[in-house]
Formats: sequence, C-alpha cells, structure tokens
Amino acid sequence: MIDWLKRAFTPRLPAESVEQLCAVSPSAASHPQPKPVDVISLLAEGYERLKSGDNGKAVDCFQEVVSIDSRNATAHNHLAIALGNLGRFQEAEPHLRQAVGIDETYADAQFNLGLLLQLLGQLREAEMPLRRAVKLQPASARFQSILGVNLLMTGRTHEARGLLERVLQAEPNNVNALFAMGQLAQREGRFAEAETMFKRTLQVNPNSHGAWIGIASTRKMTSADDAWLTGAEQCANSGIGPLSQAEIRYAIGKYYDDLGDFDRAFRSYLRASELSRAAALPYDRAGRSRLVDDLIRVYTRATLSEARPGASDSRLPVLVVGMPRSGTSLVEQIIASHPAAKGAGELLFWRRSVLEGGSLLQQFPPGEPRTKTLAQDYLRALREEAVDAQRVVDKMPSNSDFLGVVHCVFPHARMVYVRRDPIDTCLSCFFQSFPPALNFTKDLSDLAHYYREHRRLIEHWRSALPPGTLLDVPYEELIADQEGWTRRIVDFIGLEWDDRCLSFHATDRTVLTASSWQVRQKLYKSSVGRWRTYEKFLGPLLELKDLD
Repeated sequence: MIDWLKRAFTPRLPAESVEQLCAVSPSAASHPQPKPVDVISLLAEGYERLKSGDNGKAVDCFQEVVSIDSRNATAHNHLAIALGNLGRFQEAEPHLRQAVGIDETYADAQFNLGLLLQLLGQLREAEMPLRRAVKLQPASARFQSILGVNLLMTGRTHEARGLLERVLQAEPNNVNALFAMGQLAQREGRFAEAETMFKRTLQVNPNSHGAWIGIASTRKMTSADDAWLTGAEQCANSGIGPLSQAEIRYAIGKYYDDLGDFDRAFRSYLRASELSRAAALPYDRAGRSRLVDDLIRVYTRATLSEARPGASDSRLPVLVVGMPRSGTSLVEQIIASHPAAKGAGELLFWRRSVLEGGSLLQQFPPGEPRTKTLAQDYLRALREEAVDAQRVVDKMPSNSDFLGVVHCVFPHARMVYVRRDPIDTCLSCFFQSFPPALNFTKDLSDLAHYYREHRRLIEHWRSALPPGTLLDVPYEELIADQEGWTRRIVDFIGLEWDDRCLSFHATDRTVLTASSWQVRQKLYKSSVGRWRTYEKFLGPLLELKDLD
C-alpha cells in the first residue's frame, strides 16, 4: 500500500462555485435543475466547513443534502471526502460509488473512488476508476501520477515507469510522481536511488509523510539519523490525518527499534496501532472461528482424497502460505531465483473465489463446472504474471485458509507453509502498517485469537491433504540451514537444483510486499527470538508459547 495516498485523498477539493456544487453532477450543468434554498445553503456551508477542516459539521451538511436529494452526485462526493478526513473510509465508499453511478463522467468522484480503494488494499479494483478519471481529464498530472502508483503496486512497473516519467517531464516537482519513482526504485532494490528520490520529494513538500516513511524503509536507521527523527516527528504533529499519522508512527517505531530503544519503539508502535485501528472494522472473532469450523467440516480428508471431475493436472501453481510476516516473501524470493520459476506476489484470487460474491465454496466443495472455471481463471491469472515459467508462486498469506479448495481444483499444486515462532510472527504483524482489511493486526489480543484459529486450520490441512502436497518450512531452521532447506524446497516443487536459489538476495526482480528490503539481504538471525526484547509489553501474545 502506498502510504501517502491516505493524505492525497483528503485535502483535495474542486474549486467549485456554490452554483456548481448545487448541480446534480458536472454533466447536469447544461440542464440545471432548481434546488430548494435550504439545499443550496447546506451545500455552501458544507463546502466551507470542508475548507476550514471542520469535517464533522461538513458530514452533517452533506448527509442532510443527500437525504433531501439522493441524486446529488456532488454532495455524495463531498460527503465521502469529509468522511475520509475523519478516517471513516468504510462509510465513504458507498457514497463515492453512488456519485459515479449517478454520473460516470464525474472525474473527481472517479479519482476519489480509486484512491479510497487503494487505501483499503483493493488495488486492482482501484485501477478502473483511476483510468476513467485520467480519460476524463487527460491533462491532470495528479490523476496520472496516482494511476502510475496503482500500476506500480499491481506489478506493472514498465507501464508505471512510463506514465510517471511523462508526469515528471511536464512537472519536474510533482510530489506524487517523485515519491512514486522512489517507491519504484525501492521495490527494484535500488535503495540509495530510492532514498534520493524521497529526499527530493521532501524538498518540494516537507510534510510528505510517505517520503519520511520511505527513507526509513530503505535501510537500517542509526543514531546519525537524528535529523530524520526530528523531521518525522514534526510531520506527525503537523495536523495530518489520523491514518497518515499512524503510518509515520510506525516508521518512528522502526527508527527506535533499529537503535535498540525498545521502550520508545513499542510506545510508538502502540500509538500507531491505536490510530489505525480507528479506521478499520472491528475484528470479528466469532466470524473467524465459524469460517475455520466450516472449512474443516467441508474439506475433510475423504473429500480431498477423491478425484474430482474438472480438476486441472497442471503443476504450474506453487502456493507459499503462512501468517503475514512469517517469511513467505523470503521463500518466494528463493523460489523465484530459479530460472524456471517466477514470483507473482500476493494474488487475491482464492479469497475472492471463496468469500466474495455469495460463493458457496465455504459450505460445499466445487462441482465440475465450477472446478473447470476456477482452474481456467487461475491459470490465466498466473500466466499474466509469467508467460513461460514452469512454476509460478502465489505467496498470498491468507491462502492458508483455502488450501482445501485449491487442492480440489489443482491436485498437483504444491503448497509450502512457512512456520515462524508464533510470538515473533504476531509481534512483527503488530509492528507493520497493514491496510484496514487486516484488522486483526491492530490489537495484541486479536492477533493471539487469529493465530490460534490459523494454527487450528493448518493442523487440519496437515492431516487432511494427501502426503506430498504440503511442505512445512520452519523459518528458524531455514535461517540456520539455508542450503539444506533450499534444496528441500526446490526438490519439493519438482525443479532441478540451481545455485542461484542460494543467492536469492541478488535476484533482479520487483518485490511488491513490505519485505522488499529484507529479501535483498543475506540471511540474518537477528529476527529470531526478537520478541524477547519486548516481552514485558506482550501480554496476550505470551499465551502462544505453548504453540511453539
């Protein structure tokens, strides 16, 4: 997730007159409709409240307008902006969808919808409204630069680079494009260049909080970075929105952690989690347990041992799964260093197939027509990432939930489960800035609950999947015996040995996850047992010791 998008969403208001605000939508200007005086006044007041930063009152004004005139696209758009300023992103989304539904030519609403979807981690869904915004206003460098960011985050770096370079040719000091080029350099492993671009961004806008965060993510911080700390603190206290402040508090926590000041580090991480939790839906513990119960009940050993009509015999898919921050990016990087393999990053395919759109796959295994469709669609998605590879790695951690479904569709697919010390894993999740969808990472008690349910489901897959389907890779043992475990992984997925897998840190590829810096380092042991330096703070996580 590109952190600064949260800020980009909130402050931008069109320079509209009151008369324009009162129109149903921009396309209605040629056929203006009379509005009651109270609606005109409410729109004008709401707009002034937005400009002054009084978002709560702005919400009240625009909500009253849409209750009177539900087809007022401008009111829906501005209501979403006010809600976004307050961190109420889940509430903002339907209003933006209504705005573009009322008038699909409303460029600002299309753009804001794309930004919001990016913020919520729905990167591929964000592309279409961003493209529509650019098509409607092709001269807008801001629209183009944010579309470039989206392309970067979904792995289409070539198209992203071209778009961002065109923006910078026209506007050399475009903050969005400068920052995105820093992100591109970082994800391609050019960390010194990335830091230079982030510093250029700060020269243009010292309160670009994403650039402060970017610098901290390119390397390990030292005591010589005290100027960075001063600037980051000033940015955090400059009146930026709560989620933007949360992002920079995570980075400040990393600074103190790098320096070994663990008390200050934890306080900063705790404050960051409190700020970000306010924008996420509450974690549903009962719902999580029900999902695990359903999957265990439906995808039994007997079910998974049956030959299923319509199943694919392809050996192309390799799923690397585990808890977030468990080492899945490392294992993907190792496999992707093999010339016959490619890494596809984190695909949402199985989550969407099982949980979204009223799917029945949570309650019943797929029948023949559905199995064939899933196989065709997933292979197409993998081939879009790598045309000529013999193996393509999908490293979405949440695929841990759906291994039964995957095996029904691809009985020859290989699955690698990365298992890390549970407390180290959960602490690393708590210290990482994740999108609101990963709401369980915002609270230590929620993390402990989620991990126990995750572990319960993994134990089921170990017993239910046929032998040879799932390989357990203990993260700590991989660190201690790199070559031994690397050879086991390569052999397990059915490839010949290649020495390049041992030099994974030198592999030239774009890494889109939060571990883009770590996977380009040689293996290091400092992350093993890291939780012990924070033991006095961990409370509910310490109960996970019995699962080690």
